[in-house]
Amino acid sequence: MARKLSSGQTKGNAIKRNARTVAYATDSPSAIPVLNEERRRAILDLLTHQGRVLVTELARQFETSQVTIRKDLEILHAHGLVHRTHGGALPAREGALEDPTLREKEKLHRQEKLRIADSAASKVKEGQVLILDSGTTTTAIARALRNFKSLTIITNAVNIAAELAGTAVEVILTGGTLRKNSFSLVGPIAEETLRRLSADLLFLGVDGFDVHYGLSTPNLLEAKVNRVMVEVAKKTVAVCDSSKFGRRSLSLIAPPSTLEEVITDRGVPKSDLRILKQAGIEVTLV
Repeated sequence: MARKLSSGQTKGNAIKRNARTVAYATDSPSAIPVLNEERRRAILDLLTHQGRVLVTELARQFETSQVTIRKDLEILHAHGLVHRTHGGALPAREGALEDPTLREKEKLHRQEKLRIADSAASKVKEGQVLILDSGTTTTAIARALRNFKSLTIITNAVNIAAELAGTAVEVILTGGTLRKNSFSLVGPIAEETLRRLSADLLFLGVDGFDVHYGLSTPNLLEAKVNRVMVEVAKKTVAVCDSSKFGRRSLSLIAPPSTLEEVITDRGVPKSDLRILKQAGIEVTLV
């Protein structure tokens, strides 16, 4: 049983002592379930104080194998307690109602979004009709498409239309009610416009991507517009950085089975990657 902390002991010392306790007690098979739980609680404690944890460092600190640490992180990820990344973990994403502004999102994962945008643009051919939903990743894709000469882009994002103004790209803006948070147009006007159109390819950015649940967003009206986009596009490609995986927002857009492809960065959890590939969904890592 773990000892209680005296008032003079620090949290950091307690974490280090937990690591030693786990290492020394592994000779007792009957204690393994308790020690596993203790180690995982200590990992959460470290994550709270440090903002991230790495597999290699945890294995060294707890004097156990990297395989064991990876299993710990996968279990914590499955319970929504951490966000699994390549080589470690980050704090779990905020709640299902979190709806940051476009300007706030622009500051996050910039390099990953640029790589995703370049990869998406490489899959586009002259003469196609595309749909871009609102978001920072799709905005980056729009910038990567500015030099196309024969391309039509349908979007509900006012800022994307502005990005493409003055280029040879033909832009169809859906109309609708403006969401100031995301510069997107939503509501029945946007939905009705989309239903009268057809597209070769949809690049869909999302706030949450749970490989069991599906693609999600915190806004109900945005989700309804996104669902219509999926319906009218011949092919749907999800474009999102790895921080979106393992996260559920309030409103479901569509299940993973609606996707033909996912473009993301190499931080995506390996377990999620395996599930997507088993479902026959092409995954492009950048």
